[in-house]
Amino acid sequence: MPEPEIAEDVSFRQLDKAARERLRGLTKDNAERVGEHLVMAGRLLDVDPERAYEHAQAAVRRGGRIDVVREAAGIAAYRTGRFAEALRELRTVRRLNGSSEHLPIMADAERGLGRPERAIALAATPEADTLDALGQVELALVVSGARSDLGEHDAALSVLDRIPPQQGDLALRVVQARAAALEAAGRAAEAEDLLAGLDPEDLERAAGNAEPEEDVVVYDVYEELDEPGTDDLEARGVEDGEPLESSAEDPGLDDGGSGAVAGVPADDAEARDELAAAHETGPGPDALAQTDAQTGSLPKPASDDHVQAASDEDGVR
Repeated sequence: MPEPEIAEDVSFRQLDKAARERLRGLTKDNAERVGEHLVMAGRLLDVDPERAYEHAQAAVRRGGRIDVVREAAGIAAYRTGRFAEALRELRTVRRLNGSSEHLPIMADAERGLGRPERAIALAATPEADTLDALGQVELALVVSGARSDLGEHDAALSVLDRIPPQQGDLALRVVQARAAALEAAGRAAEAEDLLAGLDPEDLERAAGNAEPEEDVVVYDVYEELDEPGTDDLEARGVEDGEPLESSAEDPGLDDGGSGAVAGVPADDAEARDELAAAHETGPGPDALAQTDAQTGSLPKPASDDHVQAASDEDGVR
């Protein structure tokens, strides 16, 4: 498959320094090419998500075992509505680096697949407690939408009541989520009153629907990559472009299996463990930790009231 074209003004040096460090296990030339695809993915994510996805896939073909590469692929898949693929990629990221920072995106992908109960279950897992303040708010927004999907309108509003006061665009997104929950509950007049007086342009921007501004590229100190490096996987004979795992559909997304938890196949231990933990704690709004949140935004949701998923600093900036 031919690689998508790299713009002439794109440079590996435009990639976040931390992300460049993660690519040191690749040969210098390959690392630079992967980095350029990641820069392109980040640049196009808001204006042309499909092309951003193509660049992320090109990066995966060249450096599929690197966490920031799979992270970019997962976010681009999410933004293009490939929710099953997004779940698979972000699970891989979690296995590679142990971070659960993308749990809100994963939960929203479950909702996008028509499985709101799994989104709620993810919010009840121990990993949810490890999220920072912003992640807690993002996950709460997803859970509120999932509760509305299930017709549990009072619970949806209760989740939003637990969110601490916010500022800026994040505060507007909480208001939008409340309006969506009220409308889903058949309380359209209350929803309209809630949004009355707010600037429509501000609401569009907060929802991620405004036209993106022209990119501003910030260069930082660049250190040359070492000629060709190796990491633990390379030492075991894994080549630069070899993906970490098969691109076959994630078995955890098949509802037809018979595992220890209803609806999860026995051969998907990770998905089974996630839902098992949720059943033990009793998924619901009470499972969400309440913390002081910071302002911020994530990429566009699967629908207007979904969480906006992060264009990750390391992978696609």
